[in-house]
Amino acid sequence: MNSSSAVLILDKVSKSYGNGLAVNEVSLNIRENEFFALLGPSGCGKTTLLRMLAGFETPSAGCIYLDGLDISPLPPNKRPLNLMFQSYALFPNMTVRKNIAYGLEMERLPEAQIRQRVNEVLSTAQLTELADRKPNQLSGGQRQRVALARALVKRPRVLLLDEPLGALDKKLREKMQLELKRLQHESGITFIVVTHDQEEALVMSDRMAVLDGGKVCQCGSPSELYENPNSRFVANFIGVSNLFEGLRGAEQRVMVNGHELKVEPQPGAVRGEAVAVVVRPERLQVLGGQGGECDNQVQGQIVEVAYHGLDTNLHVKTALSDKPLIVRVPSSQFEFAHFSSGMDIRLGWQARHARVLTH
Repeated sequence: MNSSSAVLILDKVSKSYGNGLAVNEVSLNIRENEFFALLGPSGCGKTTLLRMLAGFETPSAGCIYLDGLDISPLPPNKRPLNLMFQSYALFPNMTVRKNIAYGLEMERLPEAQIRQRVNEVLSTAQLTELADRKPNQLSGGQRQRVALARALVKRPRVLLLDEPLGALDKKLREKMQLELKRLQHESGITFIVVTHDQEEALVMSDRMAVLDGGKVCQCGSPSELYENPNSRFVANFIGVSNLFEGLRGAEQRVMVNGHELKVEPQPGAVRGEAVAVVVRPERLQVLGGQGGECDNQVQGQIVEVAYHGLDTNLHVKTALSDKPLIVRVPSSQFEFAHFSSGMDIRLGWQARHARVLTH
């Protein structure tokens, strides 16, 4: 992307502790009014990266630019960024209104201006009716919104969020994912969120970066990373994948355990090269007795049926892999077909729905 449209630029940022690199030459451009997610497993460097953005850690190498200014040497209180911790850290003796106003009072803003800004953010965060309550009178989701409102009222250029929904139960998390996205859109502030939850990142973010071992593996929109992962790691980390190891055969073919699979044309493909073929569970079709129009077909046996409500996952043993394939069947379709463990079925998929990976 054009760096001129970026509000925040990380230029080869690294952080070392002793002999180990927690963050290794990370370069990212984050846009104005963007919801950006840093995603990865524990220990991948995402929280260290966030702490460097906030000013709690100093980069060992590289620079961090905010609106063109290198903020790497600036202390946290001199940066127009705000970090919201997972614990929320609300003052228990203060009302919601006082919690939100606290940061503005510390800046000694005029009382009328404080009142106006607090009222605005109370409305945006849908907290007006709770303004006179104290944190112990609020639900987990309400406390989370108060913490967000307290961060938003200071109007930072960038709001940093470290696992902001980690303390909430599954149902509330899903509701707050949409709430966070709405607040970000309405406030017009750039959000950078750290999470290990790939579903959370897919739902909330405009773009996301997947990290592993301190490096960025891939950066792009949720659909780009899901549909076109650039490595086995990203394919396995983002969503569920069926992954077959094989060798490139003739043009548009990959040999997997003696079976020839048809794939899309690959520029620069080298015959005999070791590759992996990735097919998402929802791209697999259960075919009738006569087969179908799919480019690739394979016979298998159902070894497990896992009901998930909206859909059902069939785990199917085939000759392509030691690991069963996962086939996602909508529950509406499941009603008309009586799938059960031990049943023989035929699966198929189109070449365009397979992604070939070289690393």
